[in-house]
Amino acid sequence: MSKRVLITGGSSGLGRALAERYAATGARVLIADYNRPEQLPAGTTWFIQLDVRMHEDWQRALRWCENRWGGLDILVNNAGVTAAGRIEQLQSDDWDWILGINLKGVAQGCQTFVPLFKRQGSGHIVNVASSAGLLNTPGTTSDNASKAAVISLSETIRQELAPFGVHTTVICPGPIRTRLRAGLQSPDLDMAEFVDQAIRGTPHTAEQVARQVTDAVHKGRFLVITHPEDRRAFCLKRLLPRAADAQTARRWRRIVMKLKAHGLPEQEEVA
Repeated sequence: MSKRVLITGGSSGLGRALAERYAATGARVLIADYNRPEQLPAGTTWFIQLDVRMHEDWQRALRWCENRWGGLDILVNNAGVTAAGRIEQLQSDDWDWILGINLKGVAQGCQTFVPLFKRQGSGHIVNVASSAGLLNTPGTTSDNASKAAVISLSETIRQELAPFGVHTTVICPGPIRTRLRAGLQSPDLDMAEFVDQAIRGTPHTAEQVARQVTDAVHKGRFLVITHPEDRRAFCLKRLLPRAADAQTARRWRRIVMKLKAHGLPEQEEVA
């Protein structure tokens, strides 16, 4: 039987690339997104509207999979947003927004489908986090925290669910050329511009990352850092933490100087 795959945030960006890749292999794909795609990918694909923050939407997606497919093989918690902002710039609403989607959305997806996976004795959860959750670059406080929490959640459920035949993979991409910039929210406009430049300037594409995701699921890999430069940075952080810290500090000083050139108030300058 062909694989049954549910992908949140599957209407665009990495989610769309994953939907197209799985559909091309003959899998049955359910795109679960707040926004309906202009056109479904070629293949056996469906769409269901889902806000990852809403418990009722997740229950509706679960019933859909049970009634139409009799279960699910792969849950891809891909829906996410990005944010920029130094800690003093962020307000309570900014934290509620990003944690509600990036962290609680992933947690609700896992909570919804884990009982089904346990009953089946099989299943694979794919949580899309970010290299931001591993490297913690200054200036993107809430984004880093939300993605680090997804990595922690994934490490935890990996051990919890393994005895039931349920596998877990966490994906940590760096910037990729997607429409994520349209969802960028930040009260810190200068930092938002730096994040936007990183997204627009990256050579990495959603299709490249999607290929790594499907390969990782097929091979049962847990942690996938998709960009070579991020893998190098993560290795440096683990093996030579003082050198990595100094490198990050130098990079942040350069950013602060650029922010100052754009009118950063003196009291916000890093010593």
